[in-house]
Amino acid sequence: MIAHAGLIALRLGGGWRGVLIQGPSGSGKSDLALRAIGQGFRLVADDRTVLFLSAGRLFGRAPGALHGLIEIRGVGVARMAVLNLAPVVLSVRCKTTPDAVERHPESTFIDLLGVATPILDLWPFENSAPAKISRAIEHLGARP
Repeated sequence: MIAHAGLIALRLGGGWRGVLIQGPSGSGKSDLALRAIGQGFRLVADDRTVLFLSAGRLFGRAPGALHGLIEIRGVGVARMAVLNLAPVVLSVRCKTTPDAVERHPESTFIDLLGVATPILDLWPFENSAPAKISRAIEHLGARP
């Protein structure tokens, strides 16, 4: 399955934890990924992610033609060191306004290839968005 989403990963507890970044074109997916990379995350895929199952776990990687590339608005497409794949433990949904993010949301999940994956709604342009993703991984999806 190919998702219209980016994938970043953070090394936590001896392993990588992947975060799928979902949203429509222009919603801030790549911008959020770029800022997260500046805070210790690694890029796996930008804009499109191939999702697959292995031993019952959900993984993601970049499609071949997009491997090692990220689109940086105002700069263009740039090469970047990437991870080849990462287990997906969290899905971030980019919201179009800060008001669209609930202050105290209920736990929600998205079914990705039969795997219930926690969802975090974020306004991607908020300065603290990468830190919120880190905390969410620790809180929601840090189990291997």
